[in-house]
Amino acid sequence: MSAPTAPTWLDLYDWRRRAAEMFRERDAALERGEDAALVLARFRAAKDALFARHRQSPLSADAQASFAGLRYFAYEPRLRVKASLSPIDSGDSVDAPASGPHTMPLERAATVDFELAGAPMRLTVFWIDVYGGGLFLPFRDATCPAESYGAGRYLFDTVKGSGFELDVAPAADSSGYVGGSIILDFNYAYNPSCAYDVRWACPLAPRENWLPAPIRAGERKFHQD
Repeated sequence: MSAPTAPTWLDLYDWRRRAAEMFRERDAALERGEDAALVLARFRAAKDALFARHRQSPLSADAQASFAGLRYFAYEPRLRVKASLSPIDSGDSVDAPASGPHTMPLERAATVDFELAGAPMRLTVFWIDVYGGGLFLPFRDATCPAESYGAGRYLFDTVKGSGFELDVAPAADSSGYVGGSIILDFNYAYNPSCAYDVRWACPLAPRENWLPAPIRAGERKFHQD
């Protein structure tokens, strides 16, 4: 049997498996006390390799053929911050903008409160109800659109395998998550697939998740003006 010429569902599964493993390896390395900058460099090298070679890469075939690596901001330890995660039980939803023709409904699931350069900040964590559902944190900041993708970036999307670090794990005998401290590491902020190729339709950051501060960490814009 000849190999398929186009990506298959099994390729998509493999992409997600590998992406999730990258985040698990990152978390394990940080828990072991490895240097955060070196962990990030290793993570970025693995991601670049996936983009360059995998059949499910979000790049177009032409872009993949000439791909030499994603563009990143330098590691910034001050943009790895503790945040207070507080659940929302109201069931509110928002029609988030998207790169496609239709908006996407997102359920407000929690808020994260943190400080950047001494200034209080808040972002909403959403529940994205696709592929079984997951937590989703898109944001836009003052580097858009000159330095980062103009429609914003993602900090995590648990549907796709990316997640956040717990600063303090919930008690083993707890009956649910009642809130606590997590780590938001903007050095791992990444572009939605639509930043690489127009064939992708992606949910984008609602206005409530636009930060007034510049976040010079994580991925830079892919297409240079």
